Amino acid sequence: MCLGIPGRVIELVPGFGDQLALVDVSGARRRVNIGMLDAPPGPGDWVLIHVGFAVSVVDEAEAARALSGLELMGRPGDGPIP
Repeated sequence: MCLGIPGRVIELVPGFGDQLALVDVSGARRRVNIGMLDAPPGPGDWVLIHVGFAVSVVDEAEAARALSGLELMGRPGDGPIP
């Protein structure tokens, strides 16, 4: 199992072999390679991202579960690990 960060596709980026999308990841916009997906996602679709690559398209509920799991693990700067 890999750690996937959920993000919502804003738009597909022209060029780059049609393999990039601009994705909103918790308020930050990132360029993500979508070349590993069977079909390109559309604006509004949710994807799970691992090291800059979209590895799967998910629904909003699955994206929320992934984000919830990440929040349980904490975020950098939340303090020392007990």
